[in-house]
Amino acid sequence: MSGPLTGVKVVDLSGVVSGPLATMFLADQGAEVLKIEPISGDITRRSREKVDEAGEFSALFISSNRGKKSMAIDLKSEQGKSILIRLISEADVLVQNFRPGAMERLGLGADHLREQFPKLIFVSIDGVGETGPYAKKRVYDPIVQGLSGFCDIQAQAGTNKPQLIRTIVADKTTAIFTAQAVAAALYAREKTGKGDHIRVSMLDVMLSYLWPEGMMQHTIVGREKTAGDPNDRPELVFETVNGFMTVGTISDSEWQGFCRTVGDTELAADERFISPSGRSVNATARINKMAEHLKARTTEQWLELLDANDVPCGPILRRHEIVANEQIVARGLIQEIDQPRVGSVLQPKPAARFEEHAASLTVGAPRIGEHARGILGTLGYTDEQVDALVQAGAIRIPE
Repeated sequence: MSGPLTGVKVVDLSGVVSGPLATMFLADQGAEVLKIEPISGDITRRSREKVDEAGEFSALFISSNRGKKSMAIDLKSEQGKSILIRLISEADVLVQNFRPGAMERLGLGADHLREQFPKLIFVSIDGVGETGPYAKKRVYDPIVQGLSGFCDIQAQAGTNKPQLIRTIVADKTTAIFTAQAVAAALYAREKTGKGDHIRVSMLDVMLSYLWPEGMMQHTIVGREKTAGDPNDRPELVFETVNGFMTVGTISDSEWQGFCRTVGDTELAADERFISPSGRSVNATARINKMAEHLKARTTEQWLELLDANDVPCGPILRRHEIVANEQIVARGLIQEIDQPRVGSVLQPKPAARFEEHAASLTVGAPRIGEHARGILGTLGYTDEQVDALVQAGAIRIPE
């Protein structure tokens, strides 16, 4: 693979999604990522529905681990730990998302490893931070959604019942923040020659993510909760004759464009909706009036008419419609690649495109321990020594 991170070596000790997705983004941009798994493999290999006969791959695993190499190591064995330390000695970045204290118990804590390898960038991902009363809790995405305010911001209009977002938003957003932080640390190391210890908490990430508009009512000290809740309104999901769409009318010109499109002069002159602040305060009445009009035509008709009046709008696609959508097809955003032992799989192209250091998707996700023999060979291990490690249970290689 090519890309701006070509030459960067990453040892990925993480599991599930937050860490693996972060390191996959680094692999997408050219980094060599070595996934270190337990002997049984990353738990997401067996998540939900398997997609191969041997049960090594799930769709979730493939989409979080493409482009990586794999070694399966028993880190509780001295042989396994010795192999890992040799791999770390040649790495630029180490990423782990064990619970706080786990790496220290293995003798692989950040302070210890950074003392041995001063240029190492050590990344620790956790749920709610390494300090505080919740630090030792077992944490998954829904717990962070609840703690960070996301369930509240998704609360049902009318009942105000909190709701979870139906995707692992905390895991995936943490992955993006982590990949960006690694890039920043690599840049700093180029200037100083020193590595770093990056700590990323899912709770910290989601508070940062939510704050700009989600916490507007709680931003100005002494003026909290002085306005109506901007989320206590109908969703901008409008039913049409043949489906659903969304329409945005933030600016005055967009609102007037909407009123012209639907031919409602009274709505255009309604004092409640003349200004952006008025449209916000009276959001429920405004959105309900929009919904009444949009029921009259098909999504395609409204898209054409609204576009002609420069009103932001778009279809709301069902998931099975995404791959064939005209904009996504025109941009070539979904690519088909070969996944050994599974077949062809669809993957989104990396969102960030580099003109001078273009990267491409060519490699699927690895089997458990697929690259162990080759990697150990570069460290000086003979085939006989590798076989002995397999017999001792220190590593696993595919049959």
